[in-house]
Amino acid sequence: MALVLGLGCRQGCSLDELAELALGVLQEARCDRTALTALATVASRLEERGLRALAQRWQLPLHGFTAERLAQERGITAASDLVLQHTGSPSVAEAAALAAAGEGAQLLVGKRKSAAATAALAYA
Repeated sequence: MALVLGLGCRQGCSLDELAELALGVLQEARCDRTALTALATVASRLEERGLRALAQRWQLPLHGFTAERLAQERGITAASDLVLQHTGSPSVAEAAALAAAGEGAQLLVGKRKSAAATAALAYA
C-alpha cells in the first residue's frame, strides 16, 4: 500500500513547521510516520530547504510533479484560486499526495494548513 503525504509551502518554510503539520495530519489519520512511503509536492518547491530536510530526516523520497500534472488530478476537495495563481494548479498538497500514491488513490486526510504550509494524506 502507498501512503503519501502531500505538502505545499511558502518559500522559506521551516522544517519545524512542516514536521509539526505533517505529524498532526498523521495523528488525525491514526497513522504512524513509519507507514509513509513518500512525500510529494509541486516540482517548483523540490529545492525548498524545509521540504528536503523533512524528507531526509524521515528517510523518505520527495517526489515533485509539474503544476500541469497536479491540475489534472481528480479527487481534490480543497481547490484554491490563490494557489492556482501562484503555482498553476488549484491544489498542491492534495493533488501531490494523490499523484504520488498512484492509480486509484484516495484522500485519507484532506488539506490541512499551518501559517506557511499545507499537507494532505492519500493512499492507494
